[in-house]
Order: sequence, then C-alpha cells, then structure tokens
Amino acid sequence: MKNWFLILCVFSIWSCNTPESNVQPNERSDRTKLMISNMKLARDPHTWSKPNQARVVHLDWNAKVDFTTKTIQAVATYDIDNITDTSAIVLDAKGLRISSVQVDGKEVAYQLSEEKQFIGSALSIPIDSASKKISIAYATTDAAEALLWVDGEHPFLFTQSQAILGRTWIPCQDSPGVRITYNATVEVPSDLMALMSAENPTVKSADGKYTFKMDQPIPAYLIALAVGDIAFKPIGATTGVYAQPDVIDLAASEFSEMQQMVDAAEKLYGDYVWGRYDVLVLPAAFPFGGMENPKLTFATPTILAGDKSLVSLVAHELAHSWSGNLVTNATWNDFWLNEGFTVYFEQRIMEAVYGRERSEMLAQLARQDLDATLLELKEADMNADTRLKLALEERSPDDGMTDIAYNKGYFFLRLIEETTGREKFDAFLKEYFTSHAFQVMETESFLAYLRKNLLTPEQESAINVQDWVYGEGIPSNIPIVNTQKFILVDNVRTNWEAGKIQANNIGWAKWSYQERVHFVSNLSPAIHAGKMQELDDAFEISSTGNNEVLFVWLLKAIDRKYTPAYGKLREFLVTVGRRKFVKPLYEELVRTDQTAIAQKIYQVARPHYHAVTVGSVDALLASTSKSN
Repeated sequence: MKNWFLILCVFSIWSCNTPESNVQPNERSDRTKLMISNMKLARDPHTWSKPNQARVVHLDWNAKVDFTTKTIQAVATYDIDNITDTSAIVLDAKGLRISSVQVDGKEVAYQLSEEKQFIGSALSIPIDSASKKISIAYATTDAAEALLWVDGEHPFLFTQSQAILGRTWIPCQDSPGVRITYNATVEVPSDLMALMSAENPTVKSADGKYTFKMDQPIPAYLIALAVGDIAFKPIGATTGVYAQPDVIDLAASEFSEMQQMVDAAEKLYGDYVWGRYDVLVLPAAFPFGGMENPKLTFATPTILAGDKSLVSLVAHELAHSWSGNLVTNATWNDFWLNEGFTVYFEQRIMEAVYGRERSEMLAQLARQDLDATLLELKEADMNADTRLKLALEERSPDDGMTDIAYNKGYFFLRLIEETTGREKFDAFLKEYFTSHAFQVMETESFLAYLRKNLLTPEQESAINVQDWVYGEGIPSNIPIVNTQKFILVDNVRTNWEAGKIQANNIGWAKWSYQERVHFVSNLSPAIHAGKMQELDDAFEISSTGNNEVLFVWLLKAIDRKYTPAYGKLREFLVTVGRRKFVKPLYEELVRTDQTAIAQKIYQVARPHYHAVTVGSVDALLASTSKSN
C-alpha cells in the first residue's frame, strides 16, 4: 500500500524549501499533480467512485460531435493511480452507451451497475498494481443531461455539468474532490468552432478539428464543451469574449471593463493562475447566469442589457477562479464554501471597479433574495436546508443550490470582515487561497483554519460561528445594509402608491437597474393591475431590455393578473432557459391558480430548456397535477 501521508509530508517540506517564484510552470504543474493525486479525500455521497483506493489523474479525450444524431462518439483514456493496489477502479456513468473498455491496451470485461436515482451507475474496471491506463469507448445518448443541442440555421451544443452531470457525457470520477488534467481532440462540422475549459482557438479551423490542453488539475464538473458558429474579440491583454456573430459586438462592448475586473481581483487576493480569462455568451437556453469553467466562463445572453448594468455576473464568475476553481468544496454538502466566498469576492470586485454605492445596492438586493428564500423553504417545511453545512445524501445536489449557500454565506463572511477588520480579513483570504491552491476544503477544515489563523475566541463567540454554519435561518447579528439610494426609492414608491405623485414624476429614467428592481420588488400588495398599467404606460417596463427588471416586473404582473404583460411573459419563458428566472415565474403562475397558463407555455418551452431547468419545472408541475 502506498503511504499517501508520507508523500504529502515530503511534498510539503520540498515546497517550503523551494521558493514558488523560482519554480518553472511545468515543474509547478508536476508538483501540484503529485500533491492532489495523493490527497486523502472526504467521503462524497454523490459518486460511486472510490478515489482513496484508485484515482484518475489525467484524461486524453478524443471525440466527434454529430449534430445529425445529436450524439458525441468518444474515447476517454485515463492515466490512473492505484493507490491501495485495489482490484478495480470505479467511475461514474449515466446514460452512456459503452462499447468497450481497455486496460493498458487490452480489452477487459467491465461491470456497469444498475442505475440509481441522481447518481447513475458505477462503472467498475478491473486493474492490478501495475495498471497505468484505462480507456473507455462510448457514445452519449438522449439521456445526456449535461448536453443541450440547440437547433437552428447554425446549430449549437453546450454542456453544463455542475453539479454531477459530467458523468452523462464523459465517464469520470464525478466528485469535486477528484482533480485531473486533460487533453482533448474534438472533431465538429467544419463551419463551426469548438471551445473547452482549456487553452482555446480564436479562429475556426479549416477541417473542423480542434485540440485542447488543460494542464492545471480541475474536477470533472469544470470540464466543458461548446460548439457553434462562434466569433472572438479581444478585450484586454489576457481577456476576451466569444459569441455568435450577431451578438459579438454587443458582448464586447458590454464586457469592455473585464480586464479591469481581473486586475482588481488580483490586487485583492493574489495572482490569477489560469492564464487567460475569456467569456463565451451562449444561447438563451443556458440554464444559469454563468458557469465558471476555468479559462472560459459560460454566460447567459440575458446579462446583455446594453448599458453594462448586469456585469456583476462576470465579476461573480471571475471570482470563482479563486473560490471554487482554485479552492473547491470537498463535497456538495460544502457548497457554501464555493458560492458564499464567491459572492463576497464579487462584491469586493464590484466595489473596487464601480464604487461602494453600487456594491451596497447589490448587497441589499442579495438580502431581499435571501429573505424570500428563507420564507420559501420555511413554507415547504425545509428549514434544514437553511443551514450552510448541508445534508444532501440520497438527494440531488441541485437541492443545495439556493440563496442560502450564496447569500447567507456572503453575509457570514461579511460579518467576519466587519468583526476582524477588512485589512486582516483580506490578508487572511489571500493566504487561504494561496496555501490551499488546487485543494479541496470541507466546512470543518475551513472553520479550524479560521480559528487558527484569524479569529480569537472572543471574536468567534461574538460572531456566533456555530449558529451561522450549523443553525437554521439567519442569526440576529446579520450585517445591516441600508443604502441611501434605496431609501429615496422607498420614499418615492410610498408617495406614488398614496397618490401624492404621478408615475411620470417618479424619476425612473435616472435610476440604476438596482433601484428599479428594488422599486418593483417592493410594490405594495394593494397595487392592482390598473396601477401597474400606469407604470407601464409611463416607462414601458414590459419592453425593458434589462432582464433583471423584467423578471421582477413579470412576477408582479402574474400576482396582479396584469394580462397586458402576458404576451411578454410567454415570449420570455419560451426563449429564456435561465432557471433563476424560469422556475419562479412558473411557481408564481401555480401559486395564483393560473396553472393552465403555465402548462400551456411549458408545453412549447420545454424542448428548448436544459435538463437542469426541465428537472425543476417538471417537478413543480407534476406535483401540481397530483394535488389537483
């Protein structure tokens, strides 16, 4: 048996005696691979793999993307490390059609277990102490939940693997704790471009063949692929944007300050270690606002407002280059360690680039979203899910992707900053990211590190760390955010609701999108459809190009049954697949006894949604049908 602990100790001594500035990139990469391949991992309930026994360390992926059959035919070849001389290495697979498996070039008999809900099947491959490589030839099927094939004159394919959908398009050890490097060769139609979370081309190849290299180890959920009619424009020295040709100019203009964000982030918490930071704007069916795939953030076009007002999403995904990609939650029960840190970092980037006032408005909107989520979980009798440390065994990890991880996590970290002082907290975070680079982190390990390196016992008691992390709801010492601009907006809103001023005198045209969202979100329940018509006549809110404003407006329109906005509602739900928007709108239709409208729209919209969104809305409408 290999002594992983001894190897780590040797590595640690060597690392301390070798200044990082004197280490060449390839040598640094080799050292990192040595460390992660022997790191003891926490038990992950969402994987069949047993990485503490035998682990994959590098992937060579050769694939052909077929838009006619909507499949990927591929061979995944892994370098492996049989840590304990076990007789089998186990991978995760779900909905894959496996044709053959080889070990060191010789075909072997493999076992594929019966599929289990959420986590799929265990792919068990026989190995011995001398085994170095395993190779799986396979094809994806229509059960590949990570893939969305977008039809049209120029078809598009993109993947979305978080949290555990990587196993639906590549057999892998699909746990956030298992990091690998990868190379890929991908063949696509010659009129399309392929991109991955790796070193990328900026122009189309003549033959449709592309090669990729990711020499920094990442978990399977961060392996990503996109194929489409894609153009590229540079932004700064190490930043750029990819998008379809009809969107590229708008996207480049919208993200023109992206290099400033990268520079601001580096000043806060250390070097950006991934080389380039580029953004790919995907079709509107993309289920999230953004996905932090290393080197290439995937982004929804719903952030292209035309006035750079929604670029906080870019700041968020950029922040993941440190929190999440560099230091990763050990399991999905520790998801707040990815997202709470990222929201905090996002706010600091926004403050550095755009000023404190803008970041504080975003913080107050985050508090409003958090309060709404707390109420929703309470009404659903799911108070346990308001804890930062989750218990998601036998459940989908998507259940933990709520405002609790994001915004309760953010306010907890903000409270630590306000208690210890920003200067000390910044130094702590910078050292945290540096000393744990390319490692995983459990909640308990982070709290131990926090106590050792920052908090005094008195500060820990004042913060009430245990209650914040393991308690339900929100402790009473949550930081208070009150922005002067929102106070003025509230005064205008109450005066308009009382009939003291007309809609034309509200000042809407001068407001930021945050002020508009705050105004609409807090409309009194007494504001009926007629009063909404007054606002719409004055400001054409139902036609706004800002999707954050439009979203909250459509929620109020459903609640008040303001039917002049329903045409826009249908258009929005059919064309936009972002779950953050889609799921609440369907929920509001159901809540207000307009389920028939929801079902009619969904029948048309469902084929255009990614599986992440489909799963949420299917469950909602299925439960509604049962209750009826």
